[in-house]
Amino acid sequence: MAKKTIADVDVSGKTVLMRVDFNVPLDAGHVRDDRRIRMALPSINSVLERGGRLILMSHLGRPKGEGFDEKFSMKPVAERLSELLGRPVQLGSADFGDELRTQAQGLKDGDVLLLENLRFHPGEKKGDAEFGQFLASLADIYCNDAFGTCHREDASMVAVPQAMGDKPKVMGFLVEKEIKYLQDAIANPERPFVAILGGAKVSDKIPVIRRLLGLCDTVLIGGAMAYTFSLAQGGKVGKSLVEPDMVELAKELMAEGGEKLKLPVDTHCGRCADEITGDCEKQIVEAGQIPDDFQGLDIGPKTAEAYGEIIRSAKTVVWNGPMGVFEVPPFDQGTRAVAEAVAAVDGTTIIGGGDSAAAIEQLGFQDKVSHVSTGGGASLAMLEGKKFLAVELLDDK
Repeated sequence: MAKKTIADVDVSGKTVLMRVDFNVPLDAGHVRDDRRIRMALPSINSVLERGGRLILMSHLGRPKGEGFDEKFSMKPVAERLSELLGRPVQLGSADFGDELRTQAQGLKDGDVLLLENLRFHPGEKKGDAEFGQFLASLADIYCNDAFGTCHREDASMVAVPQAMGDKPKVMGFLVEKEIKYLQDAIANPERPFVAILGGAKVSDKIPVIRRLLGLCDTVLIGGAMAYTFSLAQGGKVGKSLVEPDMVELAKELMAEGGEKLKLPVDTHCGRCADEITGDCEKQIVEAGQIPDDFQGLDIGPKTAEAYGEIIRSAKTVVWNGPMGVFEVPPFDQGTRAVAEAVAAVDGTTIIGGGDSAAAIEQLGFQDKVSHVSTGGGASLAMLEGKKFLAVELLDDK
């Protein structure tokens, strides 16, 4: 069932409480990367251009719910948003009480109020109904445009829409777009459908691997989790990051996947002391042949070439997780090769947030893919087929 969006409600003269994902990196009191703020602008402008009053709410970082903490303040976000909108953005009181209510009641049409970090209040992470009730009481309409937290049941995501009663509860354009891409690509993929899964841990990806093996034509494995599979095949993994307790599960997945599940055939490894650096001793070895004092840090060139061929022939690609330690050249080569192949696909290409999104942007390919998700954890949960209560609570069309 399709959900109503912010475009489906009359906002003129009304106050809209919009949950956004402004969990952005800060640097010396300034926003270092404003992508998440920019992604919310279509929903924000839709309210302001139609004469609505807007209250925005988000979390930032991981404060402990013990009140105001300057290093996690939304002040730099308010300043950046003000620049992007070309109008003042008021910062909410951190009391989450009478002072904030007065600010909300004083809003005029076209005004924007950004609440202080929701996680300053202990009720946000607990999904507290009373905190949800207070937030809901500030507005006439609730809008969820925070895909990055849609898989969580925080107060702003679940308790607020539950407390809104008969008032409109809708999704923003970003959430609409994310769900459309992630659900539609999986429900009706044009084939061949290829999934690329990287990252550190097999344990984080088991339900996703299992589900995608049932849906995809090919699942390509990279990143550190490939070494747990290598261990399951009886290979030598040296000092590579592995999860010994996942070996049996890796064997099961290989048996289930058969020819669909592709593992690296070679590895770019390094002998690094305390930290991984580009000038450590390096070798390229066959998969399962990593020397005792080396660790696997990237897929090797043969794997990159083989994966590239499979990817370029696909019509639908979902990618979640880098192929190696892409932040440290030359161990970025596998991720770069995969990114180039994905960028060359003539079809639908979806990057599942997190490190893969960072990699595709760092390499300058974000404009050559269909969709870069704003939520790593949320996109993984959606690929697993999980239902999000935060979305189910919104009004049906």
